[in-house]
Amino acid sequence: MGLIRMTKYRTLLLATIGFNFSFLIWFSFAPFTGPMAEEFGLSLAEIGILASAAIWLAPFGRILTGWLSDKFGAPTVFAIVLGYVGVFSMASAFAQSYTVFFIERLIVATAGITFVIGIQHVSEWFEEGELGTAEGVYAGIGNAGAAGGALILPRVFPTGWSGPLFSTNWRAAFFYTGVVSIGLAVVYYTFGEAAKSEAKREATKQNAGFKDWLYTATRYGTVVLALAYVMTFGLELSMNGWLATYYREGFNTQNLTLAATFAATFSVAAGLLRPIGGYVSDRVARNETNILPVFQGHYREQWTFVALCFVVLTMFGMTLAGLTGQVLLAVGAGFLVGMGCAFAEGAIFAQVPAMFPDSSGAVAGVVGGVGTVGGIVYPLVYAAPFLANLHIGYAIVGASMIPIVLLTAWVFQPRIASVADEAGFVGSDPSSPPASSDD
Repeated sequence: MGLIRMTKYRTLLLATIGFNFSFLIWFSFAPFTGPMAEEFGLSLAEIGILASAAIWLAPFGRILTGWLSDKFGAPTVFAIVLGYVGVFSMASAFAQSYTVFFIERLIVATAGITFVIGIQHVSEWFEEGELGTAEGVYAGIGNAGAAGGALILPRVFPTGWSGPLFSTNWRAAFFYTGVVSIGLAVVYYTFGEAAKSEAKREATKQNAGFKDWLYTATRYGTVVLALAYVMTFGLELSMNGWLATYYREGFNTQNLTLAATFAATFSVAAGLLRPIGGYVSDRVARNETNILPVFQGHYREQWTFVALCFVVLTMFGMTLAGLTGQVLLAVGAGFLVGMGCAFAEGAIFAQVPAMFPDSSGAVAGVVGGVGTVGGIVYPLVYAAPFLANLHIGYAIVGASMIPIVLLTAWVFQPRIASVADEAGFVGSDPSSPPASSDD
């Protein structure tokens, strides 16, 4: 029992604050790529690698921490992650070698694995009928931490910073955000409670077997939602780490604060609009509204598919807007991309507990972990040296999403969607009898 009596709403607040700050510290490098590149002598391609590296450890880390949260409880795991992230963020402020700096920031970037920890924590406190809204609020406000970093950090630590310990703004930013992270770790461990009851906590621990995880990880529904998350949340990660550089370099916007503010419009849309995606999914399911009759009777699937198609279209729009040379058009297009990501992500994580009511934690770990792959790959495309300009990469990424959308359409067919939680790509198919979790 913690120092105060926790309720589901206090737990939601604690998890959301923790995740919001995790996102802020995860992408705290993005507003400072210019001065960092100048100090370490980095090329544009190397900046792209740094943005990509921010996500390298997230896929495995999210899958692992989802399981660890089930086994040891979210408060313990969340506190450990915030603690070591804070230590390495502080250490990176003193790095003189780029190799040392790169490794330290790679570890700091594992702050992003807290998403799955918080998803698990919130699900341990809320009833099924409230999960969609609660998880949408948690993920939406939490994701907006990237926007907070882009808006707040370059203003608190502006060019020409001269303060205690440091005369370099990005070094000061990394040190003091590390201090806050350690403080939050103490708060989370002190006040957090793993579940609403001991019975719920024990039930979760008993269902954390490897066999059960392997079964759910290979179902059609899990796989297709994970790939859909690659092209939405993975895209969001890539844009959070890249857009400040894009608006600065692609349009010769040398004002660091202005470029970061432009980038923040995407993060605000991708974060704060996410609950709408979950709400619409709940609404069409309750009202049995057929948006796309081709997926007759599968209402959440219809909304998810529409949102994914919108993301693809906005990526082509991003390239077209950039080619005009008008930075405000590109900022507007970026906002639409963020909106598409938010709607699709909310829809996906409304489907996860609806499709897998008895194993949503395990599925959330797989979907959340695999989804981060897009954040690793896409920045390499944006900064590819063989591209004619910085605007073309968005259309290439958009084209790469089309096969995922086609696979989604196949799984969302009524005859397959009806058994997507039982049939899988390994060991079963839609026409075979449902498999049990012991197989």
